[in-house]
Amino acid sequence: MYTKRNYNFWMTFNWSRQPFILGAIYALPITALSYSGHISLSLPWQPISVLGIAVAFYLGFKNNSSYDRTWEARKIWGGIVNSSRTFGAAVNSFIQGEDKEEVQKIRRRLVYRHIAWLTAMRYQLRLSRDWEHKEDRVKGLYSPTVCEEYFNNLDKEVMNLIDEEEFERYKTKTNIATQIMATQARELQYLHDLGYFDDFRHMEFHRLISTFYDDQGRSERIKNFPFPRQYASVALWNTLVFTALLPLGLLSVFEEMEGELRIWLTVPFNALITWVFFLMEKIGDYSENPFEGTYNDVPITSISRAIEIDLREMLGETEVPKPIAAVDGFLM
Repeated sequence: MYTKRNYNFWMTFNWSRQPFILGAIYALPITALSYSGHISLSLPWQPISVLGIAVAFYLGFKNNSSYDRTWEARKIWGGIVNSSRTFGAAVNSFIQGEDKEEVQKIRRRLVYRHIAWLTAMRYQLRLSRDWEHKEDRVKGLYSPTVCEEYFNNLDKEVMNLIDEEEFERYKTKTNIATQIMATQARELQYLHDLGYFDDFRHMEFHRLISTFYDDQGRSERIKNFPFPRQYASVALWNTLVFTALLPLGLLSVFEEMEGELRIWLTVPFNALITWVFFLMEKIGDYSENPFEGTYNDVPITSISRAIEIDLREMLGETEVPKPIAAVDGFLM
C-alpha cells in the first residue's frame, strides 16, 4: 500500500508509460501518410467518440468492481484487528486459576498461537495465483519467488510462536492457518474441561473462533476467486479496439483546423488519450487482487504486526517488535 499523499506524476507515468509510447508510434505513420496526401485514413469522429464513451463506462464499471474487492479486503482485516483485540482481552480476563504462573503460561500460549494463525494466513494469502501480477511485486518488499520461499520464511516466524512438534503436524496439511485455529479450539475445550473458565466464557471463545474462521474464509474467497475473467478481458479488448481507431478519428478533427502542421497534433493527442484509457484499465486490473503484494495491496503484514504488538502488550510484555515501517512510501 502506498502511504504518501499522492503518487507523483512521473511515478505514475513510469508505471504506465508503455501505452503512451505505443500510441505515439502507432499514430506517427498514419499521420505521415495522410500528411503526404497520397492516402486519407481519416474516419468520422462521431462514431469513434461514441465507442470511446462506451469504453469509458465499461472501464468505470470494472474499476468500481475492483475497488469493491480491495475495500472488502480492508474491511475484513479491520474486523480481524477488532476480533483479535477482543480475543486478547478475553484470554487475559476469562482464564483464571490458583497457579498464577501456569495461568500466565496458558494465556501466553493461546495468544502466541493466535499470532501464528495470523502469520500463516498472511503467508498463504501472498502465494501467487495464475491471474495475479507475479512479476510486478514491489521491489524490496515482496520477493518474486515468494511461493518458493513460503515454508522457509514461515518456519522462521512461526517457530518463535509455537513449539516445533506442533508446527511439524501442520506442515503436511493443505491449509496451515485452518489447522492452527482448530488446535486453538481444541485447547480451549481442554482448558474448559479443567475448569479454567465456565460455560458462558467458553461460548464466547467459540464465537470468536467462528469469527476468525469467517474472516479467513472471506479473505480466501477474494484470493482464490479472481475478478471474473470475461469482464477483465472484455475491458482490455474494448480499449484496444477504441485506441486502434482513435488516430483515424483524430485525423478528421485536426484536418478541419487551420495551419499547415495542424494534422501532426494527432500524434501527441493520440498518445495522451491512449495513455489515459489504458491507465484506467490498468488501475482496475491492479485493484482486483488486494493480497498479491503489488503497489495497491492491502498491507496485511503491517496489520498483523500491529495486532501482535497489541496482544503482546496485553500480556504485559515490554520487549515487543516494532511496527512495520514504510519503505519508499510503500507499506507491506
